[in-house]
This record gives sequence, structure tokens and C-alpha cells, in this order.
Amino acid sequence: MAQPEWLAAGLRLALYLDLALMFGLPLFCLYVLQRDERACRFARRCRALALGGAGVGIALSLLALVEMARAMTGASDYAALQAHVLAMIVTGTDFGVAWCVRMAALLLFALAGMGARRLRAPFAVLAAYGGVALATLAWGGHGAMHDGAVRYLHLASDVTHLLAAGAWVGALAAFLLLAWPGPTPHGEALALLSRSANGFARIGTRIVALLVVTGVLNYWLIVGPVMPEFAPMSYGGLLAAKLALFATMLGLAAANRFALAPRLAEAARTGERGPALRAVKGLRRSLLLEAGTAALVLALVAVLGMLSPTPA
Repeated sequence: MAQPEWLAAGLRLALYLDLALMFGLPLFCLYVLQRDERACRFARRCRALALGGAGVGIALSLLALVEMARAMTGASDYAALQAHVLAMIVTGTDFGVAWCVRMAALLLFALAGMGARRLRAPFAVLAAYGGVALATLAWGGHGAMHDGAVRYLHLASDVTHLLAAGAWVGALAAFLLLAWPGPTPHGEALALLSRSANGFARIGTRIVALLVVTGVLNYWLIVGPVMPEFAPMSYGGLLAAKLALFATMLGLAAANRFALAPRLAEAARTGERGPALRAVKGLRRSLLLEAGTAALVLALVAVLGMLSPTPA
């Protein structure tokens, strides 16, 4: 791809990561933390990180709008863009409507998160605003390529896929925060990490199921019952790479669930420092690998959304 296209892909990747964290972190706190734990240090860190993501999301969305205007007009210089072009995109395109909804959701998220302590919105409200902001990205991909009922089916599938991916990314970030409160989590921190790792199993299974079902449906709606070209930088080649990385993530998640989580539970039960240290170190390594793999998957998704599934 040319340099401007790489810039657009980079903006898409940054938006995916940022909005996924905005949605996934509050959601994780909602289903993992007990009511009396939602004011603990970990919860405050998640809230602060998600709140920072709202500000970053607003800046990235403004840049994405300008980049869309440049791409639509074919301008070689951003200085050549005129205000009426931006207004036309915002008021006259589905991308613009989705952009307005996203900006509103981001502003509401920021306002809800910055309230006084007794007025701060609960995690359910933050997750809802974050979910709306993340869902609007569907209107910037292949989901908007159809008409009629198929269009709504594809957009619904894309939105579900985005939300499931956001839940997974947010959970990864939350586990990284839990695993790094200090040199080695102990006491209540270790107990919370262990309970979260074991309790995520059921949610994680549903997330994977949604990703697989909507991924297959999206492929069918984009490509149909044919095999794409598998050249290295083609749609099919990048899709194959994405699937391989996704399979790697599944393997790492399975290792966390069936090997590391039981070790954490035993260490939390006995309180012995040695087993706890080994279990936490193993989990940290696995989480870093899984987070890096997830970032690569999202990078490929950002590029795939800009490519045609059929060779030119």
C-alpha cells in the first residue's frame, strides 16, 4: 500500500485498540468485580485508563475524519481540504453519521467518568458508551458494502464481532494490570487475580464462540463460497495470517485456563510465595504473548478492512 493508505490503516488500528479498551475494561470490572470491590485500586486504574482512552479516541476520530476527506477528494495535501468537504462527509454519508454517534458516545463517556466520586457513572454505563463507540467502526469496513437486508445482517455481524473482540482485548489489558501491581501479587491482589483468571473461563468461551460464528458469517458475506487468492499481501494471504494468529491466541488462552489458572488458585489457597511467584511469572509471559498476538490480529483487521477480497 502507498504511504497515505498505511497512515489510514494505522489510524484504524489505533481506533480499534483504543475503543476496544474503552469498552472491554469497564465490562471486565462489571462481570469480575464484586460490588464492594468496584472502588478498589485495580478498578480505579481501569477507570482512569478507559477515561484516557476517551480523550485519545476523540483525537483519533478527528484525524480519521480528515483522512477520509483526503482519500475521498484525492488531495495530496491536507492543507488543500476545505470545510465543506468535511461537512458533506459528516452530514451526507453513513460514515459521517457513525462518526457523529461515536463522538457523542466518547464525550458522554468522558463526562460520566470525570464526575465527582459520588456522581461517577457505574461501570455498566461506561461499558455501554464504550460499546456504542466501538460499534460505530463497523460503518467504516466491509459491513457497509451491501444494500437491503444483507446490509443489516452484515453490519449486525460486524458489530457483534467488534464487541466480542473488544471484550477479549479489554480482558487481556485487565489481566496485565492485575498481574503487575508490584513485584509479585500477594494476599488480596493474588486472590483477585486467581478468581478473575478462573472466572473468565465461561465468558471467554462465549467470546470465542461469537468471534468464530461472526467471523465465518463475515467471510461468507464478503467473499462468498470461493477461495480467495493467497498471495502474501493479498486479502486471502492476510486473512490466512490473521486466522493463524487467532489460533495462536486460542492456544495461549487454553494454556492460561487449564494450566496457569489452577496453579494460581493453589498458590492463592496456600499462600506460599514460591509457587505464587512461579505461577504469576508464567501468567505474565503468557499474557504478554497473547497481547502481542492480539495487537497483530487487530493490525491485520485494520488492513483487511481497506482491501478488496477479489484481485483487481
